[in-house]
Amino acid sequence: MNTEKPWAEGDVGKRIGANLRQFRVSREISVEALAKQIGVSKLTLIKIERGEANPTLSVIWKIANGLNIPITALLSIQSDVSIARKKDGLKLTSSNDVLVAEPLFYSHGLMELYRGYLQPRGEYLSEAHRPGVVEFVTVMSGQLTVEVDVNTYHLEECDSIRFKGDRPHKYANPSSALTILHFVISYNHL
Repeated sequence: MNTEKPWAEGDVGKRIGANLRQFRVSREISVEALAKQIGVSKLTLIKIERGEANPTLSVIWKIANGLNIPITALLSIQSDVSIARKKDGLKLTSSNDVLVAEPLFYSHGLMELYRGYLQPRGEYLSEAHRPGVVEFVTVMSGQLTVEVDVNTYHLEECDSIRFKGDRPHKYANPSSALTILHFVISYNHL
């Protein structure tokens, strides 16, 4: 019988560090080479691997893209049955605390599911993901403006958007209320 193991906030840095080291070593990539490839300092990567730092969402994306793995692979806890409860959710924050993303389940590299919270009047610029990544975003409550290339799309509650995530894109909350989102990041198109 498998028991549910909630995301423990204090273990996040250690879990990411251990998984990062495992992926990096198994691919025979040095800390120096990975740091140079993804544009993150060697010292930062060493601290992450030791579990001495909790990286921002942007740094986690850079690491995952550099290793060609989904973010959830860095956070993995596997079980036959999992429940993603809001109160137990791991919270990954943008460097300016405007966006909080909660990974919901480990998905074996095909897709990732997230619950997201975008602060009132907040904007988050996402770097391009690796080629072939497709994002699906649904507004659960509030409003959202998404910019992809030169186009801007406005979404209301229960609206959804799908776009190629392999280019920079921006999420903005034009309202004075919190926007709650559901993200699916698909790697099936790789």
